[in-house]
Amino acid sequence: MALSEEEQRLLAQLEASLAADDPKLAQTLGSHNTPRQIHGRRAALAGVLFIIGLVLLVVGLQTIWPLSVVGFIAMFAATVVALGSWRKATDPAAQPRPSHKSTSEPFMGRMEDRWRRRQDGDL
Repeated sequence: MALSEEEQRLLAQLEASLAADDPKLAQTLGSHNTPRQIHGRRAALAGVLFIIGLVLLVVGLQTIWPLSVVGFIAMFAATVVALGSWRKATDPAAQPRPSHKSTSEPFMGRMEDRWRRRQDGDL
């Protein structure tokens, strides 16, 4: 639904007022980062944390062993965050699905779908 001219003018005034009052909040709300960009950035930061954990692990083996435990925990946490972010960044549910029925759908699922369509009178 389109906004009227009056509503558009009021919205522009609100945006200008927000930008004048709190520019940092306006920048945060105005950023147009896609979820894929956000999760990709998070996965990259997790990669950096993994490298730091690896360095701590190696240095801890040569000096103080609790430092290597901290490095291992950092590596483990970075791996969990990276895998979760990567999975969300490449989520197939966010991509458009093909309109035709795939043959990978289970047989019973197709039969139930046909039964529902028959009951509704569509077939």
